[in-house]
Amino acid sequence: MRKYSILLSLLIVQCLTSISQNANPYNTEIIYHVCQRSFFDSNGDLHGDLRGLKEKLPYLQELGVTSILLFPLHDADCYHNYFANDFEKIDPEFGTIEDYLSLVKEIHRRGMKVYMDMETQYVADKHIWWKEAVGNPASKYSDYLLFEDSAHTIPATIIADLRGLNSYDGNFIKITTVNLREKKVLDYNKKLFGFFTDPNGDGKFDDGVDGFRLDHAMDNLDGKPALRNLFRDFWKPLLDYVKQINPRLQNVAEQADWNDYGFTYFEQAGVDRMFGFGLRSAILSFDKKELIRAADTILVKCPEGRSQLIFLENHDLDRFASLEPDIRKQKSATVLMMLIGGIPSIYYGQEIGMLGKSVARGNTDGNDIPRREAFEWYKKNEGPGMAFWYKNTGEWWDKSNVKANDGISFEEQKAESSSLFIFYKQLIRLKKSNPALAGGKYANAVNDNDKVFSFYRTVGKRKVLVVVNLSGDSQKAIFQDKMKKSSPLFGKGIIQNHTIQLNPYEVIVMELK
Repeated sequence: MRKYSILLSLLIVQCLTSISQNANPYNTEIIYHVCQRSFFDSNGDLHGDLRGLKEKLPYLQELGVTSILLFPLHDADCYHNYFANDFEKIDPEFGTIEDYLSLVKEIHRRGMKVYMDMETQYVADKHIWWKEAVGNPASKYSDYLLFEDSAHTIPATIIADLRGLNSYDGNFIKITTVNLREKKVLDYNKKLFGFFTDPNGDGKFDDGVDGFRLDHAMDNLDGKPALRNLFRDFWKPLLDYVKQINPRLQNVAEQADWNDYGFTYFEQAGVDRMFGFGLRSAILSFDKKELIRAADTILVKCPEGRSQLIFLENHDLDRFASLEPDIRKQKSATVLMMLIGGIPSIYYGQEIGMLGKSVARGNTDGNDIPRREAFEWYKKNEGPGMAFWYKNTGEWWDKSNVKANDGISFEEQKAESSSLFIFYKQLIRLKKSNPALAGGKYANAVNDNDKVFSFYRTVGKRKVLVVVNLSGDSQKAIFQDKMKKSSPLFGKGIIQNHTIQLNPYEVIVMELK
C-alpha cells in the first residue's frame, strides 16, 4: 500500500510541475542589457562588479525584467572588455570565476536567465596568441592570427584598418584579428563556449548561460579575403556544438551592418535571435509609414521559431533621453518597444531616463563613456555602490551627465507615480500578464489618420489593439473594428464605436471582445 502511495505522490508532483511550467506558454521574456562595470560596486574600488550585480537582482525583479545580458567578462585592458587579453579569465575588477558562478546560480534560482556577450574575433597584444605568434612563424599559435607578412611580424588590422586604440586612461592597446578559418581556432571556441554553457559538465545548466550575444558577427569578417564563408565554416558549427550541449540555448547575433534585417543569420549561421535595428530607427522617427514598413518586414517576415530583439538603446547608441527630452515621447516610444512584438531589451538606466551622447575626441574608447556612465542610484549622486570607475579621466568625467537632484535617479523615481521608472514597471507588468501582448502575432491595424499608429497582437481568441498618437497634437482616428466591446488595459483615450480620440503622444491599449 505504501508503495502505491509513493507512486501516486510522484505522479501528482509531476503533474503539478508540468502545469506550473506550462501555466504561461507565451514568451514573457524582457532583457536587461547591463554594463556591469557601471552598475553597482560592491567593494569600494569604483568598478561595478559581479557581486554588486548579484546584490541588485531584487531591483531588476522589482522592475520586472526576466533576463540579464552582460557585457563581456573576460580579462582585457579596455574598460568594455572587448579585445581580450585572456578569454579564459574573468576580469579581476569584476571578481573571480567563483563570483561569476555564484551570480549565475542566483539568477537561475530566481527564475531569471543570463546571456553572455562574446567577441573572440580579435585579441590584444597581451594575449598568449599574440605574445607567442608575432614574429615567430614556428609558434603553435602561428595559425591562430592573421598576418600581413610571411615573417609574421605585422599582425592584421581590425575593422576600419585599426592596429590599436587609445584607452580612456591614457594607455595604447594593440589589437589584431583572429584567423577564424583555422580549425584549431574553431575547436578552441567550442571548448570556450562549451565551458560557459555547462561549466561543471553535469548537464543541469544551473551554472551555465542561457545563450550568447555574438558581437560584430559577420560572414566575411571586416571584408578580409581570408575570412569568407564564416556563417558556414565557423558560426554554424560553433552554435550547433553548444546546442548539442544545451538545446535550450538562445543565441543572438549583432549584425555588423545595422541596415541588414539579419535573415541570412537565421538561415545560414544557425542564430536564434537578431537585433531589430530597423524597427528601432522607425520607432524613433515617430513616422507611421516607417513603423508599418519596418514592422511588416522585421516582425511579420521573421522566420517561425526565430525572434527579434526590440530596443531603443544599447552600448553603441546615444541615450534616447538625450535624443528626445520630451517625456511624453519617451513614454510613447517605450510602449512601441515593449508591446509591438519580438523580445524587448532595456539598456541599463534607460528605465530612469539616463542621459549620454558620444563625444568625438580622436581614436579613444573614452568617446563612448557618456553612453556607459554609472547607474544613478541616488538623488545626490553619492552613496554606496556608485560605479564611478572613470572618475577624473577626461572630458567624459568633467562633463558627466550624472548630476545630483535632476530627477534622474532610482531614489527620486521609485515612489513618483508619474516617473519613467513606474511607467516601465506598469508596462512590463501589462505585457507579462496578457497572452496576446506576451506572445501574440503582430499585424497592422488600419486607421484613417497618418499621425496615429495602431497594431494588433493576437494569440488564439485573444486580440489586443495598441494605439499610439505619434504627434504633439490631439488626434482622432477611425477604425474598421468596433470598439464597443472592448476592455481598456492601459491609457484613457476616448472611445466611441469606430473612433478613438487621443491627446498628444497618448497611448491606449485595449482587448477586443
